Amino acid sequence: MSAIPRILSSPSALSRARRDPVVVQTLRGTVAATLSYAVAEQLSSQPAPLTAPLTTLLVVQVTLFSTLTTSARRVVAVVAGVVLAIGFSSVMGLSWWSLGLIILASLTLGQFIRVGEFVQEVAISAMLVLGVTQLASQAWDRVLETLIGAGVGLSFNLLFAPPVWVESAGESIEDLARRVRQLLLRLGEELDSPTPVARAAERLHEARRLDQYIAEVDAALRQAEDSVRLNPRISEPLLSRVVLRTGLDTLEICVVVVRVLARSLTDLAKRRGSDDPLFEPEIAAGLRDVLGHLGGALVSFGVLVTTQVSRDAEGAEERLAAELRAAWSSRDHVAELLLRQVQRHPAAWQLHGALLAEVDRILDELDLEHRTQRLMEELDRGGSQRRSRSGPLARVRRLARGEPLRSAR
Repeated sequence: MSAIPRILSSPSALSRARRDPVVVQTLRGTVAATLSYAVAEQLSSQPAPLTAPLTTLLVVQVTLFSTLTTSARRVVAVVAGVVLAIGFSSVMGLSWWSLGLIILASLTLGQFIRVGEFVQEVAISAMLVLGVTQLASQAWDRVLETLIGAGVGLSFNLLFAPPVWVESAGESIEDLARRVRQLLLRLGEELDSPTPVARAAERLHEARRLDQYIAEVDAALRQAEDSVRLNPRISEPLLSRVVLRTGLDTLEICVVVVRVLARSLTDLAKRRGSDDPLFEPEIAAGLRDVLGHLGGALVSFGVLVTTQVSRDAEGAEERLAAELRAAWSSRDHVAELLLRQVQRHPAAWQLHGALLAEVDRILDELDLEHRTQRLMEELDRGGSQRRSRSGPLARVRRLARGEPLRSAR
């Protein structure tokens, strides 16, 4: 069975496909570019107006915000290239040295007008227009096709609004928390058994590989942040962005601390030797309990971050508070056991103290009061920045949401 029939025959696979940015972008880009070509055939004198669908493919991005910014930069880049080519053609013809000169001028102009990734588009437009015989017709047809493509792309996104990717970003954050929990559980399973250095080092490498996944989650979160900007369907875009962003920042700090914890256990394995367990059975059981509660707290925190803007935030907060209380209780018990062991065998007291310090750091990062304070600080900072940029654009957004015009305060 091919991939498409499998997707169509599975409701869960079809649901995932509708929430996959790659699938959504592929379908939206195909439909919009086809419509753009049909419109350009009616309005342009060129036999094959491919610039229009090309522009549409570039401007119909996954989010409305990126579509608006991309289309503006694309149109500016093309118009700048066309105007530059017309100016050059009035004083010189096409030769190797004039081509090099116009490329240099186009790339310089593109940097000056700040068209971002479309700097090369300025030079491409200038070269295409400079190389034709009917300069005026070709130049303005290219501008017309670009405007058609940008207009169709913008209209397509306004009529068929792109998805809001907050939910998919939240799923990525929850998945990150679960990955960290699984690593903590694996670390706890090996505390009362002989642990070869190679196995401890492998756990350390697993902790380091979490950094790569954080980069993927960060990309999904940036896409979600773009999807709520200028989106009239979102009443509190600042809150959505701040809740998810601060949540990911906290989890990223916790991942760093878990990596340090795995490093401490690796150093302890080197000190103990491959035939000796890392800890005595009672201490190992206590640490296993601590790591288990830490993992549960991380997952509860991830759920809280993603439900705070949509569903049962109060229930998620209660579960997180319960996990943190249990983790602190287990941590205090382990601290007493480690203190007695250090008094009998003080050789590894630095590593034991480091383990407790790392556990304390994670618990402090997940603390509800710490979380609330940081949220308020980020909301205040974001509100100040938004008020400093308020003006006609803010009034347009309120009108788009059907709100009456009133003071930003």
